[in-house]
Amino acid sequence: MPEDEEFNVTPWSVTGKVDYTKLMEKFGTQPIDLSLTSRIQEITGSEPHFMLRRGIFFTHRDLGWLLDQYASGNPFYLYTGRGPSDHTHIGHLVPWIFTRWLQEKFHVKLIFQLTDDEKFLFNDNLDLEKTHSLALDNALDIISLGFSEKDTEILIDSDNASILYPNALKIAKKITLSTVRASFGFEMDANIGMAFYTSIQAVPAVLESIRLGHNIPCLIPYGIDQDPHFRIARDVLPKLGYLKPASIMSIFIPPLSGVEGKMSSSDPNYAIFVTDSENTVRKKINKYAFSGGKTSVEEHKKFGGDPDIDVSYQWLRIMFEPDDTKLKKIREDYISGSLLSGELKAILIERVNKFLKRHQELREKAKDRLHLYLTSSHK
Repeated sequence: MPEDEEFNVTPWSVTGKVDYTKLMEKFGTQPIDLSLTSRIQEITGSEPHFMLRRGIFFTHRDLGWLLDQYASGNPFYLYTGRGPSDHTHIGHLVPWIFTRWLQEKFHVKLIFQLTDDEKFLFNDNLDLEKTHSLALDNALDIISLGFSEKDTEILIDSDNASILYPNALKIAKKITLSTVRASFGFEMDANIGMAFYTSIQAVPAVLESIRLGHNIPCLIPYGIDQDPHFRIARDVLPKLGYLKPASIMSIFIPPLSGVEGKMSSSDPNYAIFVTDSENTVRKKINKYAFSGGKTSVEEHKKFGGDPDIDVSYQWLRIMFEPDDTKLKKIREDYISGSLLSGELKAILIERVNKFLKRHQELREKAKDRLHLYLTSSHK
């Protein structure tokens, strides 16, 4: 993206205030409109997830086609993933929570790829043993969200070379170095594993087709920053006789520091991790959460706050307040000035800690069930 643009989005970094309309134009994706959400409601018999209703998942490729396939009796499967470089933070959970809803409503299988190889290749400070250990740790957070044990396969890359490598080779042979450099901006000092990696990430998009011996549609939910990988996959996979994967993409949950960019493990003060204690959550939100309120109580009550730049409100909107009526009331009260910034932070703190208390309990229980989700148990 040119340097004079106000934001920049890559698979490894998001900076600036993202204009999602411009990003759709740049990436060539389509908006999720009312006709698509109505179609999902018609097929599932359920009200669309609040992340769909609010435009958290806002753009797609071939979602209409995928729904047509499903309606005609050709079910799809889901594929998403995570690059394990640290403990899971709540920003990672946004696409996972929505993926869990998709699995439940469409009754389909999920392949969840944990790309410990990617993080090893792209991070000079991590060795492969560490990224593998983090992958196992992150897997507990996946299980804790309630994914179906029978229909969820967690695939850790470094443990599954026999599955990934032969198929990645076939994909890699169809991808030129110029394509990879143009898509990711690699300089000449990039290691060769970085250029090869995108072919590994493409394999789960066709893995069920390979296993079953016939094409089966695939839907990939992910944050829109990961789109370059899947644009390449969509270009290459038909050359090998496979279907293009469909995709559905989300916005980013911002860091505590403000609505620009996205939450990152590299800024631990501005992220909430799923392992954080109640006190840590309280301190981080009270100290670091950017406020859209006025500088004094009197001024705030008179002029009101701006929820569009208030991180606490945005976190409620994106993840922590699924009830549209309650969210609307919070927004109206904040704009009117009757809800103070400290009170809005208190609402968020209560919601986050309630969520994390339950998540941490389930995370502990997941340790005894991890082996049931790993790829070896799904062969």
